[in-house]
Amino acid sequence: MEQLLKQIGQHKKEINASTAATKDELEAFRIKYLGTRGLVKTIMGEMKNVATENKREAGQLLNEFKIFTEAKFEELKSTLGGDAVEEAGTIDYTLPGDELPLGTRHPISIVQNKIMSIFQTLGFAVAEGPEIEDDWHNFSALNLPENHPARDMQDTFYLNENPAWLLRTHTSSVQIREMQKGKLPLRIICPGRVYRNETISARAHCFFNQVEGLYIAENVSFADLKQTLYFFVQEMFGQDVKVRFRPSYFPFTEPSAEMDISCLICGGSGCSVCKKTGWVEILGCGMVHPKVLDNCGIDSNKYTGFAFGMGVERIAMLNYQIKDLRLFSENDTRFLSQFKAAF
Repeated sequence: MEQLLKQIGQHKKEINASTAATKDELEAFRIKYLGTRGLVKTIMGEMKNVATENKREAGQLLNEFKIFTEAKFEELKSTLGGDAVEEAGTIDYTLPGDELPLGTRHPISIVQNKIMSIFQTLGFAVAEGPEIEDDWHNFSALNLPENHPARDMQDTFYLNENPAWLLRTHTSSVQIREMQKGKLPLRIICPGRVYRNETISARAHCFFNQVEGLYIAENVSFADLKQTLYFFVQEMFGQDVKVRFRPSYFPFTEPSAEMDISCLICGGSGCSVCKKTGWVEILGCGMVHPKVLDNCGIDSNKYTGFAFGMGVERIAMLNYQIKDLRLFSENDTRFLSQFKAAF
């Protein structure tokens, strides 16, 4: 026991006199005294040689020695700046901290927010609805009764548990829900994801995003629709973009049209994106069909309205001159990190 006391006394003097001016010296102290083969562990092993009647006293003595050594280590460590131990004099605390990488908005979100912002300046409110819909809101109320041939234009995902429900094929179902509320006049845009059973390619996907618009009031005309869309195109793509309307067919609008703009990739001279025509279709539009108004309880003799709908991916492809639709859903950070949100 006396020999143990003598050893501990000598080691305390040695430890107390120890210094550490660098990270390496501090680590050397830790290994020598507190490591798995360090002095503290070695002396703790001397307990087996202590007489039984002295074990309690020796145990207290050894525990105090361990605490003393650990306290000295913490003291040396604090003089070097805690865990951030560096060579003395090498830290310049006036320098700015390391810049942390920040994420960016998805290009679809950027473009969708811009589209919404443009129409909101015209007084359009944002309306949203469920992605899982029933047949009435997605088809029948939009003048697409059962067995209507136009239903073949949209390959639909139906739910296995209940085939009466489906994944919406357009956000027009939100328009129906808003019209059924009967609060007129009505001026809304309906952004959201839609689903269609299409083959995935550079120009098509089984899911994509839409923004649809609807305006219903008294004496609304096709001229109102055209001026609204002219304003949108100029705000979205610039003043120099050319616009044209082509007659088309949609069951829920009459008359119906598709709107083209001059190709932003080739400037109208012709390329693979515009199929050498110089024009790119960006949306469909038309005057709301009277039957749709009647289905929603709106007097079609008193009220008229226009509707339009566009794919956000199509607008984003033109805006950023991207030629493959699949890039938007592949989550490649090299692609996504290129976009900076302005909205």
